[in-house]
Amino acid sequence: MKNQKLNLNDVFADTTQDLEKKIETTISDKKIISILKAGKRLRPLIAHLSFKVCTGGKETPYQYQKAIEGAIAIELAHTASLVHDDIIDKDKERRGKPAFYIKEGVPSALLTGHKMLAIGFDIALSHGEKIAKLYVDTWNEILSGEFKEVNFNKKNIENNSEEISKSKIFTEYNKIINLKTASLFSSACKAGAIEADASGPILATLAEYGREIGLAYQLADDIVDLENGEMIDSVIIPLLNRLENKTINNNFLQTRFIKKKLVKNSTKIKQLYMEEIKRHIDNAEQLSKSELIPPSPYKDLLTEAPAYIINKMLKEIGMKI
Repeated sequence: MKNQKLNLNDVFADTTQDLEKKIETTISDKKIISILKAGKRLRPLIAHLSFKVCTGGKETPYQYQKAIEGAIAIELAHTASLVHDDIIDKDKERRGKPAFYIKEGVPSALLTGHKMLAIGFDIALSHGEKIAKLYVDTWNEILSGEFKEVNFNKKNIENNSEEISKSKIFTEYNKIINLKTASLFSSACKAGAIEADASGPILATLAEYGREIGLAYQLADDIVDLENGEMIDSVIIPLLNRLENKTINNNFLQTRFIKKKLVKNSTKIKQLYMEEIKRHIDNAEQLSKSELIPPSPYKDLLTEAPAYIINKMLKEIGMKI
C-alpha cells in the first residue's frame, strides 16, 4: 500500500482473508481446520501489523507470505491452549458450539491439541532459530500461567479456613493473566517484527506493546464473562478482595454469597475493570508512538489497534472505552 491514509478495519479484513487462505493450504487435518474456524485471529493480526510497521509496507510478496505463514503458528498455539483449557475448566461450549472434547472425547482432544502445537512448532522452526525459540519460550510462559491458575483455584477450594490477603491475591491474579494471556500477545508482536528482520530495541518495544494489549484483552474478556453470569474462580476472589475493604475468609465464598456480592458491586466492578483496561490501552498507545518505530501509515494503525481490539470485545455487552 502507498502512503495514503489506511483504514485499520480494511487492513485487518485483508490480512484475515490472506490468513484463512494460508490456513487452508498449510493445514491438511480437517479436524484442526474445524477447530480453528470462528477464531478472531487477534494475535496473528497484531503480529502482522507489527510486521508491516517494521517493513513500512515495502516488503516483497515472498516476505509477506512468509509472515502470514508465521502468524499461523501463533494461532495454532493459541487455539491448542483453548482445546486444553476447555478440558481443565470443564467448559462445554467454545465459540457457540460444543467444545472439541465434548464432541470427540478427552483423549482425542488432548492429542489433537498436541498435534496443533507440533504443526505450529514445525512452522516456527522453518522460520529460523529466533522464531523457534520464541515459540517454545512463549509456550512455557503460557504453561506456567496455566499451572498458576490451576494451583490458585485448588488452594481456594482446599484452604477453607485460610484467610486470603487482598493485595497478595490480586498480585497472583495479575501474574496469571500476564503469563497465560499477555505473553502470547507480546510474542506475536515480537514474532512479526522478527519476520521483518527487525532487531534491537524495537523488538522489546513491540513486545511490551503486545503485552499491554494482552492484559487489557484478558480484563475485557473477564468483564464480558462476568456480565454474562459466568463464575470464574480466578477472577471472582481477587475481584471481591479488591472491592471489599477487608480480608475475605474463604469459608464465606459460597456461590450464593458471591452472586450477591457481584450484583451489589456491579457498578464498582465495571468501573474497576474499565480503569484497568484504559490504563493498559494508554500504555500500549504510548509505546506505539516510540521513536524507535519508523514512521509509516502503519504506525498510526499501531496506535489505533489497542482500543479497536478491546472495543470489539466490549461491544458484546454494550460497553466502550
